[in-house]
This record gives sequence, C-alpha cells and structure tokens, in this order.
Amino acid sequence: MGTHVLSMRIDGELLDRLRIHAAKRGMSVQDYVVRTLIRDDFDERFKAAVDETEKFYGADVSPPPAA
Repeated sequence: MGTHVLSMRIDGELLDRLRIHAAKRGMSVQDYVVRTLIRDDFDERFKAAVDETEKFYGADVSPPPAA
C-alpha cells in the first residue's frame, strides 16, 4: 500500500486545538489527525457490519417488554 499526500486549509483556531490534543498524546498534528480519521473509519465500518449482521439474522433491536 502506497502513501499519498493530502493538503488542506484549516482555521487557525482549529489548528491550535489540534496541536493541543496531539501534544497531550505526544504526537504530531499529522499523526493525531490520521489516527482520528482511522478510528472514525473503523467505527463506520464496524457499525455497517453490525447492521448487516442484524439484517441477516433478523435481529429484533427493540427493547424487551417490561416485566
């Protein structure tokens, strides 16, 4: 898998917040942003997989009746 360059223009205040978040984790802003995007992508793929599994098995997602 190769790498590609993504360039983006962001607000100065957002960049400052990203720097703070990255510094708290001992990361560069670039690494912090990439890790955040990877985590978000994983969350979306996981939710899609759960939805497909529920569709396949016909899972009833409504809460059980109160006793």
